[in-house]
Amino acid sequence: MPSNKNMQGGKAFGLLKEQQKQKLEEINKEYLEDQKYRDEEGLAEKLESLKNKYAEFDLNDEGEIEMMGLKRMMEKLGVPKTHLELKKMIVEVTGGSSNTINYRDFVKMMLGKRSAVLKLVLLFEDKANSTPCKPDGPPPKRDITSLP
Repeated sequence: MPSNKNMQGGKAFGLLKEQQKQKLEEINKEYLEDQKYRDEEGLAEKLESLKNKYAEFDLNDEGEIEMMGLKRMMEKLGVPKTHLELKKMIVEVTGGSSNTINYRDFVKMMLGKRSAVLKLVLLFEDKANSTPCKPDGPPPKRDITSLP
């Protein structure tokens, strides 16, 4: 039972999510001020996007993505993974230091040079969701031999 009796269900959950986003926002500020990332193009937008994606899958709202959150994320992205694959992804992101992915690890992975499986999946999903490019000019001339 929540300690604040005035709030129930949705309101308490909304407040929890808001507090969590505030914590993530503070971490984002650290990255914005970090000299190491100053050359990163569109850093503020990237961090905002990462914050929202991370908050969506932090199921226990404790600032960490655990196994079930990662499992749900992969399923939602259309690439379900086995328990063992999920464990490997967490080890890949955290360097084996934890069973959960904290936001700093998540941002380091997404902004870093290493290509982790999770990073590749998330980048692919972003590209798939962006507006498709329409070809310029008239369609190419085709003859009967070019048809499948």
